[in-house]
Amino acid sequence: MDWKPELANTAALTRDFRKLHPDAGAAFTQMHQATLKDGALDVKTKELMAVLVGTVTHCGDCIGFHMQGAKKAGATKEEVAETVSVAILMGGGPGYMYGMKALEAFDQL
Repeated sequence: MDWKPELANTAALTRDFRKLHPDAGAAFTQMHQATLKDGALDVKTKELMAVLVGTVTHCGDCIGFHMQGAKKAGATKEEVAETVSVAILMGGGPGYMYGMKALEAFDQL
């Protein structure tokens, strides 16, 4: 997957949706911002958790957007690899395959 164009396309589709249903878009953004800020868990940990969930649920865009957030928060490739190992544990073979996508996203983003 070529991650940067893929995420740019999804971002454009999201902007289009927000024009059609601004209340839903704003509500999601508010929840996203409230959740992904430092609290009992730091932002990096939360972003890595989101990468894990994206991997186990086979959501490529979730992997990509949260990988950007994890890297911005200082995640290392080793931390991503450990996150992927937990995804494999919890998601079996499909988690393994999407885990490889997560590592590819780390390298491209």
